[in-house]
Amino acid sequence: MHNRFLRRFKQNRIGMSGLFIFLFLLILAIFAPVIAPYDPWDYSFGYLLPPSIDHLLGTNDIGYDLFSELLWSLRTSIFFGISVGAIASIIGLLIGVSAAISGGLYDIIVMRIADALLAIPTIMVLILIAAYFKPSTIVLIIALSLIIWQTIARGARAQTLSLKSKLHIKAARNMGASTPYIIFKHILPELFPLFAMGFVTKVRIAVFMEAGLSFLGIFDPTSKSLGIMMNYAMRYLYLDVWYNWLFPTVISLSMLIISLALMSYAIEEIFDPRLRRDNIA
Repeated sequence: MHNRFLRRFKQNRIGMSGLFIFLFLLILAIFAPVIAPYDPWDYSFGYLLPPSIDHLLGTNDIGYDLFSELLWSLRTSIFFGISVGAIASIIGLLIGVSAAISGGLYDIIVMRIADALLAIPTIMVLILIAAYFKPSTIVLIIALSLIIWQTIARGARAQTLSLKSKLHIKAARNMGASTPYIIFKHILPELFPLFAMGFVTKVRIAVFMEAGLSFLGIFDPTSKSLGIMMNYAMRYLYLDVWYNWLFPTVISLSMLIISLALMSYAIEEIFDPRLRRDNIA
């Protein structure tokens, strides 16, 4: 299943376009310590300097080199998004599969918990946690992951219930295959497209929420963030800093979110035959 899915994804122009953009931004984030010309915390430069050879985007109101700060902020956003996406997807997959396999009271309890979480506005919970407890980035990653796993769990449960009735799984069980063997050999490979779609979607949600919290000024102040950069840039719009401070930051965040949205759309298109287009080569 996963081999067929990967082959179709490679043939999808929208998905590949999103993947190339994301990989480009990911490379910038990974090699930020090498690419950045200065320490992003070095404030020994002049204040609000215009773009120049020494400072490609100029400096901010504190004296940070904006280009270096932008690279490290992008690094924070991608790290936050990938971490939340991975943790939430794994939690949702494990809970959904285990609920479908176990059934009974366990299935009822975890699905009711998932329903309750769906009714809770995630952004409000994060705002309250960030505002009152001032948690670190790691704590916010864990908190968000524990809130947004429910949609993946419900999808994994539905798919697993459908797979349980397949003839090859019934045959494996009748031949004495253990439950762990059936899960890892037959069920999880079939759930790979669902996991991929859930992962990309959760990464996009996490990136957007991290930027929003940062823009509101309630994210971890000890870390670099695209939202924090936009927040400070907005305070100096009267000095025409939008073209070297605000615009590059907004473009970077937009490219990151758009790339994830393109991949998510492509995966959903592959996963759901009703959404497929005739012009996929």
